Amino acid sequence: MKKTILLPFFLVLMIATAAQQQILKVNADGKGGYSSIQAAIDAIPAGNQTPVTIHVSPGVYKERVVLPEGKDHVTIEGENAATTLITFNNHTGTVLPGGDTINTWTSATFFIYASDFTANNVSFENNAGMTAGQAVAVFANGDRLMFNNCRFLGFQDVLFCSGINSRQYYRNCYIEGSTDFIFGASTVVFDHCQIHSKKNSHVTAASTPQDKPYGFVFLDCRLTADTGITKVSLGRPWRPYSAVAYLRCEIGAHIVPEGWNNWKNQENEKTARYAEYRNTGPGAALNQRVSWVRQLTEKEAAGYTALNILGSWIKNGSVKK
Repeated sequence: MKKTILLPFFLVLMIATAAQQQILKVNADGKGGYSSIQAAIDAIPAGNQTPVTIHVSPGVYKERVVLPEGKDHVTIEGENAATTLITFNNHTGTVLPGGDTINTWTSATFFIYASDFTANNVSFENNAGMTAGQAVAVFANGDRLMFNNCRFLGFQDVLFCSGINSRQYYRNCYIEGSTDFIFGASTVVFDHCQIHSKKNSHVTAASTPQDKPYGFVFLDCRLTADTGITKVSLGRPWRPYSAVAYLRCEIGAHIVPEGWNNWKNQENEKTARYAEYRNTGPGAALNQRVSWVRQLTEKEAAGYTALNILGSWIKNGSVKK
């Protein structure tokens, strides 16, 4: 009798769970689902509040993708970042068929305006090339954005953390570029990521608003570079109150001893909020850093956790020292 009663109960539970989430499938050859990621996103209703997972099969997806505001709670799920690539080649100066000209804000391969977005095991690329100028791979504007085991590939201005009130979390990601390849106004934590420089230039160009206590925070990351790259700064201020901190990072020899750059404006030295804490490696030259960077105390550094910086939506966000 108990089994007879319990069986309908579990069937109802399974149906209710399925109704609470939607799974869409994308395959480059169109078999068994959508043939493009944008087509899957277009199938999500405006104002969506139901979790949607888009499973992306291995392949190269050459497309410009826009996740609009209001299509929240979407997860892009790949099988492996090495085999799942979303790529396009727009860049600043490109003239579109209608006559409009692409700029930095409109050059991205993948635009995220929605909130509560997650990407797992996917590569995002802008393959416009080294000489193309600003060519964004991901334009991240929504709030509560999370990237796990993802790759961000390109040259200048690769990852645009744009939204002033946007909070973003990158875990175990690989981010490469040439000039200012991580930039913008958002509050962002990079946790155990590899940051790879492909040119003698600058890693970050933060434009943190004055009222935001944190900008870009790198926790336990590795900073590497192509062979022959020897003159890279940790960052320069795109706006006066630029905030960037590196804690417990392994810094390669490609980072210049002075560490930071004032973007040819000494006034920026009075307002930029740059900090370091217990970094290691040949590029962690504490005694040669510019005078206007702060070395955090142990007490100050204790506050630099993903949970504290980004809020309670990050689960298990605190990184051990």
